[in-house]
Amino acid sequence: MAEWSQMPEDLLEFIARRLDTQFDVLRFRSVCSSWRSSVAPSPSPSRRGQFPILPSDGISDAAREFRLSRRTIFLLGVPRSRDETFACGWLVKVKEDVPRSTNLLNPLSRCPFTSLPEDFPRVLDLMNLRVLELGHEYVLQDMGYRPFGNDGHLYMKKVVFLCLDSGNDFALLTIHVSGQLAMFKCGEERWSIIQDMRSPYVDVILFKGEFYAVDGTGRTVVVGLDLGVTLIAQSNWGGYKKFLVESVGELLLVNMYLRFRRERTVRFKVYKLDREKKEWNEVKDLGDRVLFLGDDCTFSASAADLRTCKGNRIFIADNREVERALRSPGIGVYDMKSGIIGPLEDDEGCSRLFWPPPDWIASRTSEVSTCLLKIFLLSIHNHPIFSSLLDLSVGQS
Repeated sequence: MAEWSQMPEDLLEFIARRLDTQFDVLRFRSVCSSWRSSVAPSPSPSRRGQFPILPSDGISDAAREFRLSRRTIFLLGVPRSRDETFACGWLVKVKEDVPRSTNLLNPLSRCPFTSLPEDFPRVLDLMNLRVLELGHEYVLQDMGYRPFGNDGHLYMKKVVFLCLDSGNDFALLTIHVSGQLAMFKCGEERWSIIQDMRSPYVDVILFKGEFYAVDGTGRTVVVGLDLGVTLIAQSNWGGYKKFLVESVGELLLVNMYLRFRRERTVRFKVYKLDREKKEWNEVKDLGDRVLFLGDDCTFSASAADLRTCKGNRIFIADNREVERALRSPGIGVYDMKSGIIGPLEDDEGCSRLFWPPPDWIASRTSEVSTCLLKIFLLSIHNHPIFSSLLDLSVGQS
C-alpha cells in the first residue's frame, strides 16, 4: 500500500478543493508536509473569516459600511476510545472578527460570556479532543458606529452566506427591515431588494447550496442568484415565530407558539419539507436528533454526540434572560414527547452542554506537546478565553 505522503499532487488538490470547513483544512494540512503544501491555510474568504468591506446601500438609509464576520459553533468532547469517564460535551461559539482576537459567545445568542473559571486552560490541545463543527452564522457589523467597544453595531437581521464556485466570490441573503429579502453578490456596489413578498419573511437558511426563505405564513421559496424566487412549499399556518433548520440532510420548519398574556413560549411544532408535493409534513418525533434555535443561526446535533442530552428535544434562546445575566445561558428546553418546556438549569444533563465549562477541559489540556495543532485562548478583557488558530506550518511549539 502506498504511503499517504506519496499521493499524487493532482489528487491532493482535487481533495483539497472539496474541504468545506476550517477544521477540515487544518486537519488535512497537518497530515504531512506534502499535504500541507497542497492547500493554502485559508483558501477562501469563508474559511479565513475575512471579507471585503460591504456597502449599506439598499438595506440602510445611512451612508455606512458593513463588515461581515463569521462565528462557528463547535461541540468539544473527549474521544470515546480514550476515556469514557468524561461523558459530557461542551457547546461553544467562536467569534473571529480580527486575526488573533477571538471571543467566546453563548452558542444561541450574540452575548459573550463575561468570565471563565480560574483553572480554564490557556491552550486546548485538539489532539486530545473530539471537535465537531455544528454550524456557522454570519453577522453584519456597522463600522461607523461603535457604542459597545470593538464589537460595533450589529445589523439585527439574520444573514446567510453562499460561497460561489470560484471559492473567493460569495453571495449573501438577509431580510430587509421591510420584511422583503435582500441579496448582495461579491463585486457589486449595493444590495438588491427582491420584489416578492406576500407576507413579511421571517427566516432564511442555506440548504444544499441554495438560499431558502420562509415568510410569516410558512410559505417557503428558493431564491436564485438572479433574484428569481421559486415556490417550494405552500403556507403552513400557525405559531408566533418560524425557524428553518437542517437536520440529517432534511429541511425542517419549526413553529414556535407563545402564551401571549405572559409572552412565554409554550410549545413547538416541527415539519419536514416534501419538495415534490410542495408541502410541510408534521414530524411528531425527532428520534436521536436535537434542534438548536438561535439568534443568528439554527443547527442540529445527534444526542449520541452530545452524550449528556436525550434526543427529541429543542433548545431555544430566551433573550430577555440572556440580557439580564450574561453568565446564564438563558435557554429553554422543549421535550417533543411530553410537550413540556422548562429552563435549561432544570435539566442537569442538558445544562452541562452550555455552562460552566466541564472539568475535563482543564484536566485534558494541562500538558500540551510540541508541534500539535493548538487553539490559544484570548478574552475580550485580555484574559485567556478562546483563540485564533495556529497552523502547523508556523512552526511554533
